[in-house]
Amino acid sequence: MIKQAEYIWLDGRQPTQRLRSKTRIVNGLSSSPAVEDFPEWSFDGSSTYQSPGGNSDLLLRPVSYVDDPVRGAGNYLVMCEVMNEDGSPHESNHRARLRETLEKGAADVDPWFGFEQEYVLFDGNRPLGWPENGYPPPQGPFYCGVGPNQVYGREIVEQHTQACINAGIMIYGINAEVMPAQWEFQVGYRSINEESADPLTIGDHLWMARWLLFRIGEDYGVEAVLHSKPIQGDWNGSGQHTNFSTKPMRDAKTGMATIEKYIQLLEKKHEAHIAEYGEGLDQRLTGLHETCAIHEFKSGVADRGASIRIPRQVANEGHGYIEDRRPGANANPYRIANRILKTVCELD
Repeated sequence: MIKQAEYIWLDGRQPTQRLRSKTRIVNGLSSSPAVEDFPEWSFDGSSTYQSPGGNSDLLLRPVSYVDDPVRGAGNYLVMCEVMNEDGSPHESNHRARLRETLEKGAADVDPWFGFEQEYVLFDGNRPLGWPENGYPPPQGPFYCGVGPNQVYGREIVEQHTQACINAGIMIYGINAEVMPAQWEFQVGYRSINEESADPLTIGDHLWMARWLLFRIGEDYGVEAVLHSKPIQGDWNGSGQHTNFSTKPMRDAKTGMATIEKYIQLLEKKHEAHIAEYGEGLDQRLTGLHETCAIHEFKSGVADRGASIRIPRQVANEGHGYIEDRRPGANANPYRIANRILKTVCELD
């Protein structure tokens, strides 16, 4: 039976990569295909900031897939890595760098990741629901709010959430955020036995969830903006808080000692992390609006003004996970995970 597979990849735009996709017509796939059943495909890298026009062909190598909730049953969203003509990873392929770090030993600590993706819905050049002239009331009533004067764009958010569920993406929560028209969804561990919260899987799922958010926005003429500080002034920026743990962190016998060790290592590599954590961080990490200043590092229990937050429950129980609050909304989850694992596993 003929179906459609949407091949999704990251372009070479700097400093922030963007999603690209095109549709492959597929035939003869089983109802539960292996990722290897999706053929490699070429594309014009000269049109995606990834190759010169005189030698433009690059390869898309499928690495994971979910069901396509837009086109319906039997169609797929296929996440791809970008490869050179000789089959080696393209320089823009940060997923391959994460794979390499895992192969060098980071996989031995069984890392789990979760990403909290904040974004702002824009209608033209202003956030959705904001007055054409001036500003809405100050922040305060909007976080986890309800009602037409507190929440803008819920119909888009609800449609996106259901699409992620239908696709099989590991979404585990949504909420309205502090700034009006700002939202968050989370992708990561859901306590479902057959799911894996490894960084490659969670990174793939976050990118496909982003793709669905942008795709659904097309139907409404609304753009989901991932800028770290989409509106200047006394408004919260948008982050991508990253929760992570390793097996020693989750072990009651070694949990807090490992967490304390990792925080010390993260502090030593603070500037290296900032360089990987997204465009416009200097506008967001100011020490205000629930952030730590960009060149400062601090950690604390239940402290949302820290670089690294130890959740209260983790401190009480003595094991679990920690939250890196530094990454910006537009950061690449593969780069975030790679940098964290290289630091805590002392691989550079």
